[in-house]
Amino acid sequence: MEQIRYTSRICTDPKRIEGFLRHSRVGIVGMNAGEYPYAVPVNFVWMDGCIYFHGMGSGKKVKLLDENPKVCFTVYEEAGTVTDPVPCKVDTAYMSVMLFGTVQRVEDFKQSAAALQQLLNKLMPGFFKPMPGSALIEKYRSALDDNPVAVYKMKPDFLTAKENRSEPEALFHGGLQQVSKG
Repeated sequence: MEQIRYTSRICTDPKRIEGFLRHSRVGIVGMNAGEYPYAVPVNFVWMDGCIYFHGMGSGKKVKLLDENPKVCFTVYEEAGTVTDPVPCKVDTAYMSVMLFGTVQRVEDFKQSAAALQQLLNKLMPGFFKPMPGSALIEKYRSALDDNPVAVYKMKPDFLTAKENRSEPEALFHGGLQQVSKG
């Protein structure tokens, strides 16, 4: 595992990392696609120490994951631009987590349904009544080719986390201008 070089930005607080993964909605799955990597944003849930995401049961992502299931999954959130009177010291407030591991397609019906229900609860809390697993899986079909949903699970082999926290008053807000002294 390669270490983060910017050591002052390393986040090792497991509660902060856990909370960040629980509330974040979108992550980027980075896959090996031969000559060029292939990275695609997906909605996900963090459940039982694993990343779960879904997609059509066909397509480029499915093909690439079948060929090489080793992935990097990146979740990040930008909080804003940190102001500074010196332009080269302007910075970004953020949190990011990179998880590395092997993805597997979830074949267990109950586990797939639980992950999809958690995803619905996360993205649209209270909108849908909980459905029995069979109804949920049956309704989750591709609009493109009517294939059933594919649910994937990635238990990380390791992760790295970085952050640059900033107080809200230090962030840039549109319309602010630096005032010259003199």
